[in-house]
Amino acid sequence: MSTMARTGLRLVIPVALVLLWWATSVGSTSPFYPPLPDVFESFGETWIFAQLSADVIPSLRRLLIALVLATATGVAAGVALGRSRRLADALNPLVQFGRSIPGTALVPISVLLFGIGDNAKIVVIGFVCLFPVLLNTVDAVRGVDPQLEDVARSFRLTRTQRLTHILLPSAAPQITAGIRTALGIGFIMMVITELYATANGIGFVTMSARNAFDIPQMWAGTVLLGLLGVTLSALFALAERRVLRWHIGMTERNH
Repeated sequence: MSTMARTGLRLVIPVALVLLWWATSVGSTSPFYPPLPDVFESFGETWIFAQLSADVIPSLRRLLIALVLATATGVAAGVALGRSRRLADALNPLVQFGRSIPGTALVPISVLLFGIGDNAKIVVIGFVCLFPVLLNTVDAVRGVDPQLEDVARSFRLTRTQRLTHILLPSAAPQITAGIRTALGIGFIMMVITELYATANGIGFVTMSARNAFDIPQMWAGTVLLGLLGVTLSALFALAERRVLRWHIGMTERNH
């Protein structure tokens, strides 16, 4: 199937859903289900120009900072735990305790400790992003072929060389899968942290619209979140294909 055909196939259901939404909402008198043209109008007025720099960019900046910090911490700690079974056993109760805490439960604690600024949100988003990266890295490091390690030793590679040339490249596909999961979880937590004790962000504007009973704007905020989620996923997939080109090509040949 050609690229154009695949793209067309992917657009069929979204376009059909938009047409269905349009058809069922035109002439609607329900205050909770406004006509789709009203939602589009509110979307253009709110998000195309007015709130882009004031709310969209700050939201994405917080998400990006938290994801980068969580990835760096998760990969570093995951390599250490994956290489040392004794260290992993010692820290396993702490890891299981941390991953069991819902991120939403940390929002009020984070606000008390860091206030309502960006730091509080970044801490919570980073916390929930950490564990998918950490656990995937641990499993990936443990799954590296021991023969590769033996070959590296026979060539007398240093620890740093084994890490950068053997361990991380071999573990990269599974680590990337963990980062993808973290991105999705972090995006959700980004919105949740903006619903409470904040002064900007997409979640803040959407919640303010609900409180003001501006239903078209509330729907517009929801649509924006969906579009951003799709865009971030597509951008990550593009970056993944470039970084892991060797792995994806090998997988496609095997299938």
